[in-house]
Amino acid sequence: MNQAPGGLPETMTVIEITEPGGSEVLTLATRPLPQPGPRDVLIRIAYAGVNRPDVLQRLGLYPPPPGASDVPGLEAAGEIVAIGDEVKGWNIGDKVCALLTGGGYGEYATADTGSCLPIPAGLSLCEAASLPETAFTVWANVFDDAGLKSGETLLVHGGTSGIGVMAIAMAKATGAKVIATAGTRGKCEAALKLGADAAYNYAEDAWDTDIAASGGADIVLDIAGGDFVERNLACLNDGGRHVSIAFLRGATAHISILAIMRKRLRLSGSTMKARGPAEKARLAAGLRETIWPLIEAGKIKPVIDEVFALKDAAEAHTRMESGAHIGKIVLKIG
Repeated sequence: MNQAPGGLPETMTVIEITEPGGSEVLTLATRPLPQPGPRDVLIRIAYAGVNRPDVLQRLGLYPPPPGASDVPGLEAAGEIVAIGDEVKGWNIGDKVCALLTGGGYGEYATADTGSCLPIPAGLSLCEAASLPETAFTVWANVFDDAGLKSGETLLVHGGTSGIGVMAIAMAKATGAKVIATAGTRGKCEAALKLGADAAYNYAEDAWDTDIAASGGADIVLDIAGGDFVERNLACLNDGGRHVSIAFLRGATAHISILAIMRKRLRLSGSTMKARGPAEKARLAAGLRETIWPLIEAGKIKPVIDEVFALKDAAEAHTRMESGAHIGKIVLKIG
């Protein structure tokens, strides 16, 4: 392992989950500095993104993959301060943002080189920290899996969430039409300002029948699950693709197999956390080739809701669970 001149500390400050529970179980702790493996880099973290999977982990519902850090945090931005012996293409001192399997709520974290991306030109480290989890997720599900094309229509639920905001931005920047749903009129207005072509209040509007009557959707990016799945299928066009990435309204759904057959629909779903390094590296290459130039051209802009200090991680989770946020919540680490 090669490391930054002057050496590195033996310990670091992190946020630990003391036991499954409410946001009060997030506490400051001291941990040994993680050591990068042969293909890893060690990042001194400046900022880390807060995501709903972090909340699920805190509740005991989404444990880290085998071998991953139990410190929450799936994305970060900072400076490489050490590299493994087999690392190529990255150097000590490089500024990066990275998708992590855990560890973002700490002063240092390791990342596989294939999950690292350069900071897009013109973005701050804070803005860059908000990118990896949402950009990887949207790219993997909407573009790589569902194959969104220019001119097609994407329906995204939770349009003002971190995922929703990124889905709107990436789809619009690549020539698609976007329909969003949100839980209040104010959030619907925010989704329209963020670029959505139409927005529905899912608590009040007959969004499924309205969408079906006005041209339908080609892809649904669904975080709702439950009773929304049947309604999603009803507004999909022939050959439509339904991608599940969360199930806030329930993990089971009643659907018509006949509807799937008649319209030749395709249903898929995924998680990001447990994907292997090679798969994440492939996705990162696609992002770097297609999406990073759009960010640098100003066609995709990060949306930061609020920045909290590391010690205030509990407050960050409280805001996430309130549903009041628009865009990404970020922790300031360094």
